[in-house]
Formats: sequence, C-alpha cells, structure tokens
Amino acid sequence: MSATDTAEPSTEIDAPSDFIREQIRADLADGTTRQVITRFPPEPNGYLHLGHALSICLNFGAAGEFGGFCNLRFDDTNPTKEEIEFIEAIQRDVTWLGFSWPGEPKFASDNFQQLYDWAEHLIIQGKAYIDDLSPEEIREYRGTLTEPGKPSPWRDRPTEENLDLFRRMKAGEFPDGARVLRAKIDMASGNINLRDPILYRILRATHPRTGDDWCIYPTYDFAHGQCDAIEGVTHSLCTLEFADHRPLYDWLIEQLPVPATPRQYEFAKLLISHTVLSKRRLTRLVTEGHVRGWDDPRMATLSGLRRRGVPAEALRSFVAKLSVSKNEGEVEMAMLEHAIRENLNQAAERRMAVLRPLKVVITNYPEGESETLEAINHPNDPEAGTRQVPFSREIWVERDDFMEDPPRKFFRLGPGREVRLRFAYFITCQDVIKDDAGEVVALHCTYDPATKGGDAPDGRKVKGTIHWVSAADALDAEVRLYNPLYTRADPGAEGDFVDDINPDSLEILTDCKLEPSLAEMAADAPVQFERTGYFIPDPDGTPDAPVYNRTVALRDSWAKAKGKG
Repeated sequence: MSATDTAEPSTEIDAPSDFIREQIRADLADGTTRQVITRFPPEPNGYLHLGHALSICLNFGAAGEFGGFCNLRFDDTNPTKEEIEFIEAIQRDVTWLGFSWPGEPKFASDNFQQLYDWAEHLIIQGKAYIDDLSPEEIREYRGTLTEPGKPSPWRDRPTEENLDLFRRMKAGEFPDGARVLRAKIDMASGNINLRDPILYRILRATHPRTGDDWCIYPTYDFAHGQCDAIEGVTHSLCTLEFADHRPLYDWLIEQLPVPATPRQYEFAKLLISHTVLSKRRLTRLVTEGHVRGWDDPRMATLSGLRRRGVPAEALRSFVAKLSVSKNEGEVEMAMLEHAIRENLNQAAERRMAVLRPLKVVITNYPEGESETLEAINHPNDPEAGTRQVPFSREIWVERDDFMEDPPRKFFRLGPGREVRLRFAYFITCQDVIKDDAGEVVALHCTYDPATKGGDAPDGRKVKGTIHWVSAADALDAEVRLYNPLYTRADPGAEGDFVDDINPDSLEILTDCKLEPSLAEMAADAPVQFERTGYFIPDPDGTPDAPVYNRTVALRDSWAKAKGKG
C-alpha cells in the first residue's frame, strides 16, 4: 500500500489495554468522539529513530484499531533546520514500518495564513502583545521554578499599536530577534509555560516549502494545537515532556475560534540502553563523521535499522511488547535484539558463509572432480525446499573451527580429529601447513566417501559439525560486523557521549567466502549464515562484489555489556 492510500480501517479493537486506548474506548462509548483521528507530527530536522517507532505504532495503530485514521503532519515551523531530504526520509520510514495516511502528508506550513490570522485575533482580543525585550531579558523576566516572573514593560501596549507592529513584523520591517509576539496569560503562574509564552518570532530563512514568503514563524506551542484543531484531531498523543505544555495547549484552543477541540494526552517516551535517542546527538554523530550517515547500521535511526536488516515486523513486535504508560523506564537493547532474532529465525533461509577463511585440501578426493550436494533451505520450513551446493577437493572453513592444540571440549578440527561437514562428509585432519612465519595457512584432510550426507554407515559418531564453502565456487564478499556503538549502557552519563563511542563498533571483513547460491537470492532477502548470525545485502555491494551487513548474532550479544555503565 502506498503512502497516499488510505488504510482500510480495522474493526478489530481487541488491542493491548493501556490508558490511552481505555480513554479512546470511553470517548467512543459516551459520544465524545465519533471517529478517532490522531496525528504523527515529526519536525523534519533529522531522521526518525527508535523512539519515534513507539509514537508511530501508537498513533497509527490506536487510530486503526478503532476504525479511525492517523495523519502524517510535518511540524515545519523552524526553516533553519528543516530539509526536503528529511521530509522524504520520514515518509519512507513510516511506510516501511507498515503504516499509511489518508491523502497527501500535511504540513504546519499549510496553515501559516490561518495561524497568522488567529494571532491577529488574539491581539484584537487583548490576549497577545508585541514585546521588544531581548531573548536574554525575556528569560530573566520569566522567573524561575520557585520565583514568579515579572511583566514586560511592553505588556500593556495598546491593541492598535500591537496590531500595527505585528503587521510590520510580517512585512519584514524589523531585524531578526528585534520583536516577538507573546500571549498575555499570567506571569505569576506556577507553570512557566503560561508566563506569556512566545507565539511568533522574526526569522529570515528560506523555508523548504514556502520559500521566502514569510519572515515570521509560529512557535511549536502555537502551531501544534491549532493544526490539531484544523485537522479535527480527537486525541493528540505526546510524550511526557509536553505535559506541562498542556495548559497552554488548552488555553489557546479556548481563546481561538477553532473548528474542533482536540485533547492532549501524554505517555512515557521510549528509553533504551546502549544507545542515544536524541536528534541533536544523532545529528552530531553524522555531522562530525562518527558514523557514515543517517542510515549507518550502527545508528538508532529507522533507516539505519532498515539498512542493517531489521524487519519492520520485528520492530512492531518489539513496540507491541512495551507498556504504554505515564511512568518512564529503560528497556534493555537485548529485548529488541530478541524480537529481531525471533522474527528472522522464521523468515530467513539458511546458507553457508566462511567469514575468516582457512583452506582445507581433501587429499584423497579426486583431483579435478566436483559434485553437488543437497542442502535444506530452512530446518523448520519444509516448503522452503532445498538447494544444490557444490563440493570439491579444496574447501574453505572458518579459521576458528581449527585449533592446533585443542582443549578436551573443543569438538571441531584439530590434528587427528574427525568432524562432519554440513550436508557433506566426515573429514579428518591429517596435516597442518604453515608459512615461514609459523602461521597456519592450510589443512590437509582426508574424507570418508561412505559418510555422504553426514552419517556414517558403521554408526560412528562425531561431536562436531562445521560449515564450509567450495573454494572453486566461492563467492567473494565483504561482510560488515556491527557491534554496540557505545561502550556503556548510558552514553554520556559521565561526560561527552561521543567519548563513549566504541572504537570497535564496526569490523569489516574483506576476504569472506560465500556459498554461490547467495548470488541468486533477492537483494533485500535476509539470510542466516549458519552458525554465525543473520545478514542482509548492503546497497554498497554489486552482483560481482557483494557486501553483507550482520543484522544480529545468533545469541545475545549484549550479555557481556550488561552491568556496564
């Protein structure tokens, strides 16, 4: 379904029970709400991250569960930081996550004229005034959490003068920062957000959609609730930091002739260990070159997760297991990894890939000959079928699958030891070949032709099974292994968060040997490299030089990180 299609409303409302869904049920039951309308309102000043996934799933999911819909609306009221690139990326991310919105995306800038007219309405009603105080003076006059603010000397300007100055601000007569429009509420309020908040500021910057049509822009607090009202939003869902802004949200709705009266509800944002979910910090990672871009697979952005190979279904499953509440609590990154692994275990076909190759020569296998062996594509899905795997005299095995002096419980290759090659034969290591520096460069082994398929007719057992790739048929590839981006669970807790970046967060292996059937798989198909992990092709690769990203290891890679920080 494209982003411009309207989602087919669901009549199924057997959803997880949380306070927001209970509020929606109550509003539908008493007639307060006839059709549920929510909105997801990102500012296009960066890429979406994991925290946004919770908001997306909640806003789009809750509306759909009750037969309503969710608008995608861009809060584009700060042109100094907003770009078309971010607008397009956000649409891709929401669509990838599995959601759609009715018609075209909406923008706060669609309503700039209406917002301006409403600002004039407040001035005429004596509810707003033009202030000449500097930003520093406004902060000083505002007071503190324990001390009330004091009125600006411009607070009681005549209405006609305020209206004239506001229109001249719009006409571009004053420099940036010279004047602002403030609501006239209560400078002694215990809620600082009600101490005459700024509604409009002068800002000369080219807007990505309206160009240079405007040189004054509404603040988020002024635009947000009014755009909700214009769209008929019934439930405006925000994270907890906006709870103290709700009285201002309600005050503006009450003072203006808006076409609807939305209500704001707050929920706890997603906090997750071993990462940062701050656009400011994510932007810094990109601009300072700590990562390769917004879609670097080490980033907590949705585009980074997608490039890493995280399935959208796994991310939705992860979010569905989180509690939507008013109490903040940190979630272990291992919980997300578990959801990814659980999904890919079912979805990903299996293939063999040797990431750190060591040559094995099977000395009693006929020279110049080869054969194909049958391998299953998925051990738990017979319908996935089988494939043919080439086998020859020379193969690659993992260097870690050999030890020259193995301990008693090492069940892989060692001098005189026999192991099973996956889908192939038993082999026994007879000789170890080293270079002049004493490094092992090859193994000479023999195979037992009677063990084809991996079983011995005489009933003898081997404890170790290893994967392999035929040397003559191997597909050469680069494999990128992604490790935690930070060395501690709470980056920046004791200083600059970039000081906690893991220098080993990316390991690039350039001499990997892959089973040739991987060349026939779809470019976006996840795959399990047997005994190694789940991988996805990276866009940097080509058919002749593929690149694979590790999505997740087969086992919990966060266990050793737990307790740090």
